[in-house]
Amino acid sequence: MSAGDVITLPGLHVETFNTSLSDRLLDPCSGPRSGEVTLHWLGQAGFVIEFDRFRMLIDPYLSDSLAEKYQGTKFPHTRMMAAPILPDELDRLDLVLCTHRHTDHMDPGTLQPLARRFPQARFAVPAAVVDEAVKRSGVGIDRLIAVNAGDRAEVLDRCFVSPIASAHETLDRDSNGNYPWLGYVIDAGGVRLYHSGDCIPYPGLEEAVAAHAPHVALLPVNGRDAQRSGNGVPGNFTLDEAVALARNGDARTMIAHHYGLFDFNTVSSDAIDRRIALEKANGFEMFRAQQGHGWRFR
Repeated sequence: MSAGDVITLPGLHVETFNTSLSDRLLDPCSGPRSGEVTLHWLGQAGFVIEFDRFRMLIDPYLSDSLAEKYQGTKFPHTRMMAAPILPDELDRLDLVLCTHRHTDHMDPGTLQPLARRFPQARFAVPAAVVDEAVKRSGVGIDRLIAVNAGDRAEVLDRCFVSPIASAHETLDRDSNGNYPWLGYVIDAGGVRLYHSGDCIPYPGLEEAVAAHAPHVALLPVNGRDAQRSGNGVPGNFTLDEAVALARNGDARTMIAHHYGLFDFNTVSSDAIDRRIALEKANGFEMFRAQQGHGWRFR
């Protein structure tokens, strides 16, 4: 795709642009029209989601916190791609959603600047990790929306979040029955996005997702192996597993993400593109998250 191209599907438009993401978000013409949701990738598992007059971020990692923490170790967490936008380049923000406590999903170096810049913004987090979320975001508990699998929370006007338990790589619960790893079905005016967070397949997941019939599934595809798991890096769906979940979970389309940030924990873009071509030939549309691309859903 080149700049200006638009792919049209039932209810979906994919746009490319040459401007920076900060310029794109400042442009009122690029925002969602009535009844639309727009989406932009932040790298790793992060996205900007806009609906009506609201702007949400999910799992934003816009700092170098992990590179600073792991410098000189086996997995130094050096960025392969720069953050497409910095917290102080955003002009507005209403909500941040974090699927779990790992730093590339709940990053103090991102959340704290956002919390200071946007004092009215709130943070939706798993109820199992509320204490950690307070530390990492730097906000009081009054600014947190604590959720658990099976809930349905109205997080903004006409925008609901329904969490689904995730297994990263195990399906865990705390003593209160709360799941520390979550995925979120975000229902923004009837447009449903499913973001799994970090997850691997487990019995019942496909049925739980299918019950919401998401218009789009945002799924990680970096996989897992013994070396990573044995060194404290729990994994995610393989590309095959992500596609199977999207298809069997009754998603209309899928966007593959969670690749291209850390060299020890990724999959090649060529492999994703080959799978996209195969699925298209078999009647299922999927996309690879890319900087400089935006999606419109209606």
